[in-house]
Amino acid sequence: MNRKWIKVILITGVLVLVALISCGPIMSRVEHPKYQVHSSEDKIEIRKYNPMIVAEVTVQGERKEAISQGFRLLADYIFGNNIKNSSISMTAPVTQQQNQKIAMIAPVNQHAADDGWTINFVMPAEYSMGTLPKPNNKKVILKEIPSKNFAVIQFSGMNNNKNLALHEKKLKLYLLKNEMKVLSESIYAFYNPPWTLPFLRRNEVLIEVR
Repeated sequence: MNRKWIKVILITGVLVLVALISCGPIMSRVEHPKYQVHSSEDKIEIRKYNPMIVAEVTVQGERKEAISQGFRLLADYIFGNNIKNSSISMTAPVTQQQNQKIAMIAPVNQHAADDGWTINFVMPAEYSMGTLPKPNNKKVILKEIPSKNFAVIQFSGMNNNKNLALHEKKLKLYLLKNEMKVLSESIYAFYNPPWTLPFLRRNEVLIEVR
């Protein structure tokens, strides 16, 4: 192989690498849920989220397979499988929560529920329950979420079980140290397409707090 072709291959490789580095962040510049930060410490924030509407599905199986299945069902809805055959803008993040309830502080008490995962997309703020097209698939449910407070830890890297568990532990230790009342199981939030390079990814673990 002559030097000319080596140079062409190297330049092509650099361009592909640049495209991979920039593509994830660019495609992640979509609407995010609105919130106000009450306090912060290192990578942990206490946030108050505005009311929102989510499209939600419940799926069974291991975490990684469950979010892939849930994502496909929700993407099918926003890309036109609804009564109006209309597309809805993609937002971020996609969230995932295990359907195992914990006992909460009085006056509300909850018991263990069936295993499974709840996956949701936050709907664009321009919509109301009255203007959102109804899903054709009965597995997709539209739900209004009131304003809530969450403790949130943000981190980069792969969204594998090891990385999630590491930061979930840090968040729970923070809550324990600060004697904050926990109102939910952990919620995992992912902001980037799967081809985004690990160091450019935004992942979060959220826990509702009082």
